[in-house]
Amino acid sequence: MGFRTLDGVDVAGKRVLLRADLNVPVRDGRISDLTRIERLSPTIRELAGKGAKVIVCSHFDRPKGKRVPEMSLAPMASALAAVLGRPVAFATDCIGAAATDAVGAMANGDVLVLENTRYHAAEEKNDPAFAAALAGLADIFVNDAFSAAHRAHASTEGVAHRLPSYAGRLMQAELEALHRALGHPERPVAAIVGGAKVSTKLELLGNLVTRVDILVIGGAMANTFLAAQGLGVGKSLQEAEMHATALAILAQGKAAGCEILLPVDVVVAREFKANAATETVAVTAVPADTMILDVGPASVAALLKRLPSIRTLVWNGPLGAFETPPFDAATVALAQAVATATQMGGLCSVAGGGDTVSALRHAGVSDRMSYVSTAGGAFLEWLEGKVLPGVAALEA
Repeated sequence: MGFRTLDGVDVAGKRVLLRADLNVPVRDGRISDLTRIERLSPTIRELAGKGAKVIVCSHFDRPKGKRVPEMSLAPMASALAAVLGRPVAFATDCIGAAATDAVGAMANGDVLVLENTRYHAAEEKNDPAFAAALAGLADIFVNDAFSAAHRAHASTEGVAHRLPSYAGRLMQAELEALHRALGHPERPVAAIVGGAKVSTKLELLGNLVTRVDILVIGGAMANTFLAAQGLGVGKSLQEAEMHATALAILAQGKAAGCEILLPVDVVVAREFKANAATETVAVTAVPADTMILDVGPASVAALLKRLPSIRTLVWNGPLGAFETPPFDAATVALAQAVATATQMGGLCSVAGGGDTVSALRHAGVSDRMSYVSTAGGAFLEWLEGKVLPGVAALEA
């Protein structure tokens, strides 16, 4: 793990620009989930407690270079203050006089949130002048936003080359968990990949079959693999144009010694709605007028039987349409078994991706896994084996 951390860094009296992820979910003008803010707080507490002037910057939503009042970070500054239990100042811009004056008014240990970096089109263009303006506010740069590390933007990558740069504690925890999962894992390693489309996770599947011992494919993408092998999937969601690709992935897995597990039974329904009438059938006997909406109990039982022998598990994507009961049964059953195995100390379990986080929360186990990443695109790109610009900029 060759990246710079905060260990041994003297921050007393220093202006520290902290790249955070305050891109939190907002509904009806209210923040509906504080997870990202809560996970950020340990780094801020540590820096402020050591006498740093903590200058927090982040993007929020997609204002496309314009000042959109509904996309201001002012509410996030207030939420951060509530989580920290201390005052948090707010600057009405992230560069220029408003930012400079706000930073100039800070005392050691103070916390300031800058306005949305995406109010400036230069942010997403990684404009050198904009990155230099951000860097001019600080003496040190700390990146604690793994979830934005796959973007080479001014506040994630550009500024890191202009200041002494370090990973924050959340970034550090994320990278250590991911390294433990796929960088240098304890074997056997299994991966669960769900979701709707093979086409959106093609690079992920291609990378995983060369790095894991067992690959479990669920969700609607499993339908594509079943159909590619000539099985009828009724009216199920599947990608006919990806059949050749699915067969190639199966062949690639076999050549690499990766065992690919597909469902042996499925839960089907004639309409997709909550508490719809369902049938459980073998994958060889899906009625033509039904849709596959979840993995069946025999498939789950087969996975649970394998679980004690697995030492590392990476999870991205639910097994079924978990948002709509009863099609959450397989995901919940497997999630609870994985959480129990993790708590017993025999399994390192790392999960991530928006739907995955929601599914684990739905199953009541999100705090019982080894690590659950709130990063979406960055987590997926890391699993695909890609270099993340925001992480590469922190390498020692």
